[in-house]
Amino acid sequence: MSKKNEIIKVEGIPISMIKHGDEDYISLTDMAGYQNSTAARIRIGNWMRTYNTIEFLGLWEKLHNPDFKGLEFETFKSNAGANSFYLTPKQWIEKTNAIGITSRAGRYGGGTFAHKYIAFEFGTWLSPTFKFYLVHEFDRLKAEEQKRLSAEWDLQRTLAKINYRIHTDAIKAHIIPSEVTQAQANLTYATEADLLNVALFGQTAAQWRAAHPNMGKNKNIRDEAALEQLVVLSNMESINALLIEQRLPQKERLIQLNQTAITQMRSLLGSEHMKALQVG
Repeated sequence: MSKKNEIIKVEGIPISMIKHGDEDYISLTDMAGYQNSTAARIRIGNWMRTYNTIEFLGLWEKLHNPDFKGLEFETFKSNAGANSFYLTPKQWIEKTNAIGITSRAGRYGGGTFAHKYIAFEFGTWLSPTFKFYLVHEFDRLKAEEQKRLSAEWDLQRTLAKINYRIHTDAIKAHIIPSEVTQAQANLTYATEADLLNVALFGQTAAQWRAAHPNMGKNKNIRDEAALEQLVVLSNMESINALLIEQRLPQKERLIQLNQTAITQMRSLLGSEHMKALQVG
């Protein structure tokens, strides 16, 4: 299916390009406006009536189109070049079942489009200079697209590796929280952040640093959290804010937050949506 037009400029003339299936098709109508924008249809017709053009179009179709009607092509080929012979893109498509040339309706973005190789051949017929700049601009556009796609692919690959590591480490560590002990419930923590740390990770930030002396002073317990843990932590922050507004004592909030963490972690570890995120 054809998609939205792209535009390249060749010697100041905007030339439309579309994706037709997986292939690039270039507007012959726009190209035919080179030096004479009012005679585009006539110039395409004059190009298509030549023997060399018919031979080239037929060869392209034979190589790319299993449904190409060879008998009808031979008829056109035998008549090509005669003074009485004239052929339009529509006639070529309908009679031979051609796919190398296609037409789009519409005042804006419509016209006759052809596979890039056919368009380059038309460019040679129009002007070798015009064809040179057309190929140059086309190659430049494709190089920019490839560079952008390569950057996007590298980013996706990096994220996939990170997410995969997070996921496997989470499973290895058995990241479903344990229930808080009575001693933890009775303890008053210095910050609400540590309250959440105990509810989710079972330890305060200081306890984690003491247990991981080689991680560096800038590392903290949340830096090593799995994706599921970070999702639950975000939910717990909102829940804790609500419980504070309700004036619940810290001990009761810790127990409720811990139960929430256990429930949500079990749910997320079995979630297909989370698995899809981790695959990238």
